[in-house]
Amino acid sequence: MNLSLRAATLVSKFALIFVLAKLLEPAEVALYGLLSATVFYVLMALGFDFYTYATRELIVTDRREWAGMLRDQGVFYGITYTALLPLCLLLFWLGFLPWNLAIWFFPLLALEHLAQELNRLLVAISEPLWASVVMFVRSGAWAVAAALWMWLDPVQRSLEFVLGAWALGVFAACLLGASRLRSLDAGSLRRKVDWRWIRRGIRIAFPFVLATLSLRALYTVDRYWLEALGGLEVLAAYVLFVGIANAIMSFLDAAVFTFAYPALIAAAGKDDRTDFDHRMSRLTRHTVGVTAGLSIAALVCAGPVIDWLDRPSYAEHFSLLYWTVLAAALFGLSMIPHYGLYARRKDRPIIFSHLASLPLFLVTALALIPLLGHAAVPAAMAAAFLFLLFVKLAAFKRCGPLVASN
Repeated sequence: MNLSLRAATLVSKFALIFVLAKLLEPAEVALYGLLSATVFYVLMALGFDFYTYATRELIVTDRREWAGMLRDQGVFYGITYTALLPLCLLLFWLGFLPWNLAIWFFPLLALEHLAQELNRLLVAISEPLWASVVMFVRSGAWAVAAALWMWLDPVQRSLEFVLGAWALGVFAACLLGASRLRSLDAGSLRRKVDWRWIRRGIRIAFPFVLATLSLRALYTVDRYWLEALGGLEVLAAYVLFVGIANAIMSFLDAAVFTFAYPALIAAAGKDDRTDFDHRMSRLTRHTVGVTAGLSIAALVCAGPVIDWLDRPSYAEHFSLLYWTVLAAALFGLSMIPHYGLYARRKDRPIIFSHLASLPLFLVTALALIPLLGHAAVPAAMAAAFLFLLFVKLAAFKRCGPLVASN
């Protein structure tokens, strides 16, 4: 059931991007890609990567204290929202996004952040089935409904209809996720806000958020850069191909990583070398197998799909797909040592590699533009993710085996 829901989510997201490419003008597809990339980038700043601290704390804390910890986490998010949301207006004043999208940007930003945190929380408190349900409603159910509606009713074939369906779907996911928290013991809510806990989390999460924003910038800068190099039609093709390639990471996250990392953290926390090594070995096998299989499938199936779309602009820029698939595959493989380092609280290599990835991407893209044109952008992303893989793998090997407890 769990895996089926996550597979359905992935298929639904695929269906939506193909329906958008089929029924909307390339300029609208490009704007959808810009808006979604910007929303997911800004919500990283809003969340401040505080979950990297809070999740590990939650897993090793008595369940009776969870409600208070979540309340304190919510207080912190209230501070980040107050500080950062007004700054988001600069995206529209500076012309990065058109003003007519502002009415969708801010609700989608808040709802996606809340849904993301609820999904992570459900995984951390051992509610994987409900996490999958919330994920399906958040990313799958509305996409299917919107795709079918647009297919049957030409009047609704607009970007505004898609964004409205997106907002409604994420709102429903938030309600579902929040309903699962009613069973938490509310006794800990009677204590005062633990500002010391929050300050400690900020100190720990701050390097992570810098690293995450640096890494995530690749998935945002690439779209704006491609628009500048090739215009909205090239960007529309890139958005479609990234949607295809990202199936690799989406499936890995849904079917492999989501279930692997809590157990890895628990095994490392108990200094259980045998269990940790076993789980790392299984994570490696599953990640390599899924990455290889989906990469081949994406390249084989993309041709007929592009023919079916019957949009010359997508076929004209088909070569971009090879770079996007390569980049996605390398990023997926880099997550094997990433989760091993994260479980063992070896955060420095993660932070360093993520911080270094953005300048490496920028320099590589600039160097390749004379040779590859607009294809230099996804090629530079592949180079940055190859760098992540090597750095994290070398750091994980330097850690040596886990020291078994007596």
